[in-house]
Parts: sequence; structure tokens; C-alpha cells
Amino acid sequence: MTKKFSELEAKMSPESREWVKQEVAKALAEMPLNELRNARGLSQQMLAETLHIQQPAIAKLEKRTDMYISTLRSHIKAMGGELEVIARFPDGDVKISNFSQIGSM
Repeated sequence: MTKKFSELEAKMSPESREWVKQEVAKALAEMPLNELRNARGLSQQMLAETLHIQQPAIAKLEKRTDMYISTLRSHIKAMGGELEVIARFPDGDVKISNFSQIGSM
């Protein structure tokens, strides 16, 4: 028998609800490009048309583990976003500005 999530959630302890909330936030904050594209409601074909490339190039790009920052920046921009490169250190984060000019040239 299928139950609504709201019914299951009502039976959860406050600690469990908070844990689920944190896990969902983590999942939404970090995802592969194909999941990000899907979450933005875009198909590979729609993104390819925006970037003026063929759909197979989008599929190939989404499988890559290494790419130029300019390529990633244009991909993110086509989805309506903005790419920032941030270095994280124990004593704080630093936005790397060298890459802010890429894509605007």
C-alpha cells in the first residue's frame, strides 16, 4: 500500500525530519551536469540549440570529468546560471578572479 510522504513525515521524530532536510539540501547543492540540466527543466536538445551545437555534443560534455573552464561557463550560462571558481581552505574561501574574464572576451 502506498503512503503519502506527508503521512510518513508526520510519524518521524524532529531529529529525523531535520536529517532528511539536510540530506535534501546537500543533494540539491551538489549534482552532476546532467542532473542540473534536468532540474532546470531543460533537455539536451534545448541546451544544444541555445549553445548552437548538436545534441550529441551535450551528451558527451555531460559525461566528461575534465573540461575547460570556458566550456563549463558557457554550459552553465546557457542554463541561466553563472559560474564562479572558489578555492576552499580551512581558514576561509577565496573566489578565484582569473576566470571571471573568460567568456566575456
